[in-house]
Amino acid sequence: MKRWSPPWTITDGRAGNVRQAVALATALKLGAHRPLVLTPRAPWRWLAPRWLPGAVNGYGDAFAALAADAPELAVGCGRQAAGALRELRRRGTKVVQILDPRLNPRHWDLLVVPEHDRLRGSNVLTLLGSLNPVNDDWLACGRAAFAAFSALPGPRTALLVGGPTPHAPWHEPDMVQVFQQLASQLREEGGSLLATTSRRTPPALVGALRSAFAEVPNVIWGDGGDGVNPYAGLLGWANRVVVSPDSVNLLSEACATRMPVAVALADQAQGRLAHFQHALRERGRLQPRWLDWQTQGRIEPLRETTRVAEDVRARLGIQA
Repeated sequence: MKRWSPPWTITDGRAGNVRQAVALATALKLGAHRPLVLTPRAPWRWLAPRWLPGAVNGYGDAFAALAADAPELAVGCGRQAAGALRELRRRGTKVVQILDPRLNPRHWDLLVVPEHDRLRGSNVLTLLGSLNPVNDDWLACGRAAFAAFSALPGPRTALLVGGPTPHAPWHEPDMVQVFQQLASQLREEGGSLLATTSRRTPPALVGALRSAFAEVPNVIWGDGGDGVNPYAGLLGWANRVVVSPDSVNLLSEACATRMPVAVALADQAQGRLAHFQHALRERGRLQPRWLDWQTQGRIEPLRETTRVAEDVRARLGIQA
């Protein structure tokens, strides 16, 4: 095996895509990754990952400069990245595409896709859920960075709220009811709340969240004006986790902890989200009933990133 230089991460800048690309690049243990955010022009912005002549100039000036001196290895996530990776591969770069590009896999060296996608092939690696950085070291860093959370009374419940999607079209009043039910349980049984919302969370829900838990010890991060997002601290200090049903990424990261996990409004999930929940239940990784926190034995965390990284290294012949 030859020694490789640190990889580039190629994304469109969307948080979920960046997180997966960085998680895999980091897990390869080749040194600090080098990030590049694409700024695609028309028509590549619309047609990616299909290849068109002139693609080297189709994804922004920074990409054109990178392609002129093609790197050894690039990891990308998302449709725009898939198009850019095709051009880098034409120039000799080994490329790993995360998520199904909806084209023949032969255009990339390796692809990493969730099990609930249908894409299969000799160069396709599958995983349950999504790539993420959550492991024991990451959680320990979160606890250290937000040590003040240790003073909150237990059990500490982390609440991760996303937003409605076509595959989980929940309604705001239903989520408000979730807040009220969880707040009622905490008032009756004791404990505290550690909550965070996302860019997709309807703005009115942030106010409803604060109102519902006004009488419960809490830390609530409302995606703006609340300082640094304490997400790692929330998961690091939680004794149990509640997740909205709309995000494979959020649920994957919750299940990467060693804490019991419940999905709020689980019946709202459709398609790939429903399949993912089903797979987790079959593994015993989700609480069978909403807010019925059953005592569990040793919880096996869902941690696919290390396994996938080891497979990538073996397939490409990578030596740190």
